[in-house]
Amino acid sequence: MNIRTLCLAILHESDATGYEIKKLSVEGKYRYFAEASFGSIYPTLARLEQEGLVTLREETQPGKPSRKIYSITDAGRRALVEALSEPPTPDVFRSGFLLVALCAELLDRATIAAAVEGRITHLREEIGHLEELLRSTNDPTTHWAAAYGIACMTKSHEYLADHRHEIEALARDDGVVETSPPAATFRVAAT
Repeated sequence: MNIRTLCLAILHESDATGYEIKKLSVEGKYRYFAEASFGSIYPTLARLEQEGLVTLREETQPGKPSRKIYSITDAGRRALVEALSEPPTPDVFRSGFLLVALCAELLDRATIAAAVEGRITHLREEIGHLEELLRSTNDPTTHWAAAYGIACMTKSHEYLADHRHEIEALARDDGVVETSPPAATFRVAAT
């Protein structure tokens, strides 16, 4: 999902400032869809305003800068529906944990065990966040999406719990971290 669609989706639910959009995309129910930074949100909001898809109003605050509050327009709602009607792009999954697992033979068992435990802890926290989202909403679409997320993360958690011994067994026994590259296993033909 791109930042444009994410901003429109958040504004479809309610008016928001750029800061609120950022917070919802990092901590709220929209955190699973795209990585959004202030550096991407504010230029996107400016373009959406220029295109007539959102409006901007400023609210004065005593002793503080004005708050810039964005609202979606009817054209913005149509653009959101159009964007969501396109086939979704494949999910992008990047994981520092998987890189550690891929290189397990370079690390000692304690390091691998700590990485596995850290991933399990992270999954439990994410499952807890989604369970809280389920408890706090009556919206059927949010409920379905959160339940799907819980199912995916629960399977990942179960796999790690059931198979952690396999990746831990691939780690080094000696506690010495490998620092030199492995010996080459191929030869380049002479020309």
